Amino acid sequence: MTEIQTITLAGERYAVIPLAEYHALRTAADEDALDAAVLRRILDDTSQEWTPAEFVKRLIDGEHPVRVWREHRRMSGKELAAAAGIASSYLSAIETGKKPGSVNALKRIATALGVTLDELV
Repeated sequence: MTEIQTITLAGERYAVIPLAEYHALRTAADEDALDAAVLRRILDDTSQEWTPAEFVKRLIDGEHPVRVWREHRRMSGKELAAAAGIASSYLSAIETGKKPGSVNALKRIATALGVTLDELV
């Protein structure tokens, strides 16, 4: 470990570093401040929907996206089926993989869930 040079001015101790190192630290601090500002704008955007890690894990593990989204939206199967205008039994068959679901039905389910069709297939 390198010993840090210090000087004392008006009773205050200061670390002395090479000017090039100072500029590198300032550049890094400025970049961090810009990154923080961008992140803050993203986090403050109320139109942005955040997806919990457990939700993503369920999709990765192969659970049907319709079921995962439905549960994420805190909807029962009956509620979603009614909102999409399809039979509960048909929704259940889609969620369990017994039926693929027609494009029309999946579009209606997507609309009821407030997601895009791509997020369900």
